[in-house]
Amino acid sequence: METLIEEIYALEILDSRGNPTLRVYVELFDGTKEFSSVPSGASTGQNEALELRDNDKRYGGKGVLKAVNNVNTTIADALIGMDATKQKDIDYTMIELDGTENKSKLGANAILGVSMAIAKAAAKSLNLPLYQYLGGTNAVRIPVPCMNILNGGEHADNSVDFQEFMLVPHGAPTFTEGLRYVAETFHTLKSILKKRKLATSVGDEGGFAPDCESNEAAIELIIEAIKKAGFKPGKDLSIAVDNAANSFCTNLKDNYNLVWSGKGKVTSDDIIDLAGEWLEKYPIILWEDPLAEKDYKGFKKFTKKYGDKIEVVGDDIFVTNTKYIKDGIKKNLANSCLIKLNQIGTVTETIEAVRMCRDAGWRYFLSHRSGETEDTFLADFAVAMDGGHLKTGSACRGERIAKYNRLLEIEHELGDRAEYRWS
Repeated sequence: METLIEEIYALEILDSRGNPTLRVYVELFDGTKEFSSVPSGASTGQNEALELRDNDKRYGGKGVLKAVNNVNTTIADALIGMDATKQKDIDYTMIELDGTENKSKLGANAILGVSMAIAKAAAKSLNLPLYQYLGGTNAVRIPVPCMNILNGGEHADNSVDFQEFMLVPHGAPTFTEGLRYVAETFHTLKSILKKRKLATSVGDEGGFAPDCESNEAAIELIIEAIKKAGFKPGKDLSIAVDNAANSFCTNLKDNYNLVWSGKGKVTSDDIIDLAGEWLEKYPIILWEDPLAEKDYKGFKKFTKKYGDKIEVVGDDIFVTNTKYIKDGIKKNLANSCLIKLNQIGTVTETIEAVRMCRDAGWRYFLSHRSGETEDTFLADFAVAMDGGHLKTGSACRGERIAKYNRLLEIEHELGDRAEYRWS
């Protein structure tokens, strides 16, 4: 068969932070060649699938030559001759080959690189765009871009505790216009920061990283930028927040410490109350990881209080793993799950996580990682999964812009069939 796998190999490359990652190449018997590159996270959940690192002197121990070797030997030996269009069979062959719960033997980075590259090769061989190959002929919904505009936490060296403040152009008529809304507001914010003599340097995901007087001051800057750019807060553009609460919770359960804002040690209830105050004052429509991954009681209380008003997203608490998502659905811990391919390690398992959310009536929020590459797989995947929104960084840094530009291409390809809506 023409779609049988003829060759698989990997190289060590660098991600957007200058750290090593993998690029995996696949060739099929019909001559089709494709490759995919693997992202890496900084703010990670304890139960994420394991990135295999070398832990030697190279790159401060962050080299991935062990993972590269696993692709070039163990994985290649098992997969060569298999049909690239049998994605589930391929992915579960690698899962069984690894044999660990968190893919620590072969490395989730090795497995995911192969999984994505094979999907891209199969789509190309069948002369289908990747979003249509993975999502079918009805994959026409372009996600609303939740653009990172201001960074804090582990993504920036500044005085903001919360990790991400995002712009959400849900009021735009198309993705193309939505991207314009957020890009124009991004540049307007830069001018505001300059005028106030605040830093205009950016964090890992391209958002600005100024030293603000408080976490709330970050939101006030964004609201000012929205208005100055000529848009209406809450109508054209709203805000999404990612606390990434693990980063300021020492025991990942109930010991919170908002160092930079000056509040110091706070409780789950304090954070929940703070959220209530902000929701009354600002057009926030999504809140990710408001509490730490083991603070089940806090998550449940937060969702009970605000889940009928906003999207409450679990990231570190669920790590794109159906085992944890199923438990979260049962316990009403959230109403949405962040979806990251490299948290679980295969295309198939990521799709299964999406389906579980969909079947439960939950939303699912497709996401990049802070350590990214120029690979655009995520853009096509977001369209294929029909989730309605995506976060893939700010209006700068090439590895982020590559995804936005791919979505512009997809919207153009779909023409009048393209849909753009928040829900």
